Parts: sequence; C-alpha cells; structure tokens
Amino acid sequence: MSIDTRTIDYHHRGFFSRLPSSPHDLTSRITPIGQAIVLCHLGVPRLSETTWELIVEGLVETPLTLSMKELLAVEKVEIESVHQCAGSPLRPDEASQRVCNVVWGGAPLSRVLEGAGVRPEANFIWSHGADSGRFGDLDCGPYVKDLPLSRLGRDVLLAYEMNGEKLLPEHGHPVRLVVPGYYGTNSVKWLKSITLAADRPDSVFTRKWYLDPDEHGDRNIPVWQTGPQSIIVSPQPGRADLPANEPTEIWGWAWGDDGVETVDVSTDGGIDWETTSLDRATGHGWRRFRRTWTPASPGDYRLSSRATTRGGDVQPSSGRRNAIYSVGVTAREP
Repeated sequence: MSIDTRTIDYHHRGFFSRLPSSPHDLTSRITPIGQAIVLCHLGVPRLSETTWELIVEGLVETPLTLSMKELLAVEKVEIESVHQCAGSPLRPDEASQRVCNVVWGGAPLSRVLEGAGVRPEANFIWSHGADSGRFGDLDCGPYVKDLPLSRLGRDVLLAYEMNGEKLLPEHGHPVRLVVPGYYGTNSVKWLKSITLAADRPDSVFTRKWYLDPDEHGDRNIPVWQTGPQSIIVSPQPGRADLPANEPTEIWGWAWGDDGVETVDVSTDGGIDWETTSLDRATGHGWRRFRRTWTPASPGDYRLSSRATTRGGDVQPSSGRRNAIYSVGVTAREP
C-alpha cells in the first residue's frame, strides 16, 4: 500500500527528539510520561482520531479497514514493558541508556488479524507509519518496519494509551504498534497500515539501518530483540560523599527479551564481580537489582552492572548498544 504523505500535516517536520531521563533519575518502576523516550526520525505527524483508519492487507484472506471506533471495540489489553531506543542508526555500536518502563494499553494485533485471516505463505508483518521524509541525508520515504509473524502474540498491541492516558503526538497518537521485548524502532508510531508478506520490506530502516553484524562481520541481522542490559540508578554518577567503611546500597534496573537471570555488580571497574538480589520478574517490565557495598577506604571507585539472560547471554563490556554502564563515585572519611 502507498500512503499519500502529501496530505499529512505535522506538529514538527524532520528529526525530533527529547532526551530521556538519565539513569539516576529513573527511580520509579513505571516511568512518568514526561520522562519517557521521544525519538522521531522523520517528524511528528498531526493525525485525528475521527479520520484515522488502519488498513490491513497483503497476504490475508479478507483485507480490512478499521476506524478508531472499531479498534476501541476490540478487547483492551494492558502490558507493562521496557521501552528502549536502539540508539542512532548512524552510530549503531554506541551504547544507549535511552530507556523507560511504561504501561501500554490497546488492542491485540492478533485479534485484528484473526478477522483478516492470515494466509499460510505469510512470514512477516510490515508496519507502515504516517511519517515520511529525510534522515541521514537520505530520502527515506514512509517509515516502514517489520517483525516475524512468529513473534505475534497477545502482547503485541495496537496501542492507543501510555500509562492510562491517550498517546501524545510525539508518542504516536492516535495509534502505534507496540512489540514488548523489541527495541523501540520496531514499535511503529502513527500507524496507518499493516501488510502481511512473505519477505522483509525494502526500506532503509530494514535494509540499510538497524542491522547488527553476523559472525563474519556483515550487517544483516535485524535489530529486533533487546539484549541483556542493566543500569545503576543509585549511587548517581559523580557522588562524592559516600562514607568509607559504612554500607551503601547499589541498585538499578535490568531487562532483556530473553529474561534476566542474574545481575552482577563491580566496584573496581570490572575486575571483580559480585551477585546481586533481583526483584520478581513482571511480564516484560524491568527488574530491580540491589547489592549492599561497603567502601573499604576513602578514594575513587568505578561501579558497574552486568546482566545475564536465562539463555546465558551476557551484557557486553563495550562496542554494542547494550554495553555495560558504569558510574564513578568517591568515598570519604566517615
């Protein structure tokens, strides 16, 4: 399907972002909307709920067109989920701590596709946003992403709420796709159409950017699932008043699509590691870890955290978007 982007009005044209909260500000389990990630490659479209429609087409038995009223009539599901930016597609190996944990509300995509009837030759779900334009000195056309049909479940939402409120324009109003456990780039905002297809789409956001290297170094692995990652919330970077020889709590958040099994912390820049305690897992939300540490003497310390998934995947030390996060602190005489 071709979206006529010439008729779309914009709140903001071109790249638009709002820096998310720093890790030490993410003290709440559920991130307030005002602290959530905002990153829009091509602009912020201005769409109306009264005229919005979602087209479902491609390898389906019965193509559909849904209005907002019809979407709201579908069973509403709420999902708590980590929402993380994959980082700049122009600098894919830079570590990113652009993350939040929110509650999405919307209709399961699977319910909508049941009404369309997915044909057996379909392998991928293409998501088309209403935004289009230039990014990285390229004419990108409309924003298009995909996910494997095998990922489809009741938790993949056509979301119209964040934390119980209607989506803001910069978060995809009126409807966006939400794929819990996948990087945010896959949760297409300002959703206009869904296409079932046998192969991946020919988009710069699927064929040029958001690709990770394989074992040969060739970038052809789609950036879908979030890798194991953790951030230290407290102590905050640069804190210089930690009392030596007195206990201090190190705590933060950890997450990953494969589920976090353990989180270790280091107080010496990654030479030695100790296991933390982990709060109970809640769906796709992040888990809180904590460890009591007593600085042995006054001086500077480098605190780091490292997550490991159930499948044994370990958070890398550097060179990846989910690389280990460290903070520098100073202990003083008590």
